[in-house]
Amino acid sequence: MSDTREYIIDKAYGLFLSRSYEAVSISEISKAIGLTKGALYHHFRNKEELFMAVVDKNIKIEEFDYDPATTTLKNYIELCQKKARQIVSQTYSSDPAYIPHNLLALLIDAFRHYPGYADRKEKFIQAEIAKTRQMMDLAKERGEIREDINTTLMAEIFFTLNTGIARSLIHTNMNQKKAIQQLKDQFQELYKLMVKTG
Repeated sequence: MSDTREYIIDKAYGLFLSRSYEAVSISEISKAIGLTKGALYHHFRNKEELFMAVVDKNIKIEEFDYDPATTTLKNYIELCQKKARQIVSQTYSSDPAYIPHNLLALLIDAFRHYPGYADRKEKFIQAEIAKTRQMMDLAKERGEIREDINTTLMAEIFFTLNTGIARSLIHTNMNQKKAIQQLKDQFQELYKLMVKTG
């Protein structure tokens, strides 16, 4: 990827983040990057293509990297907390225009203006839930968690809990450290309910 293309994506991210897809015009993007519209169109066919590049770079759909066959539920929870810290840290440091509400608005714009984004996101969610369920089924077989645990339901709950950190940051204006601590506490309480005792 060329430096100019990367520069355009970064500048457009700030604009789409602080306003919205509909509100930002090609003229404004051109002015913000200090290039003519012609130069801008050399790198991107239209605003939608530029927006898609912004989303691809800044709202990543990343697989949670762990082996469900060898990861205990306790280790999985630790990995979730570590991943949450990384995501929050990367997101907050990426652009001065960032505030949690703006990121949520950008995500909503991605569902509206990025063809195929909703399907990609849904496939990712279902794959992550299935992987978590597999890990929990194996934890049940090893005797780590109780036999009566509904692993399908619990895998969905864990995924929802992982995404709940966004709610803490956006709706309650909680600071990053407190939001991560709350996530940790919630996971620990769930683990206590699931773990096999005796």
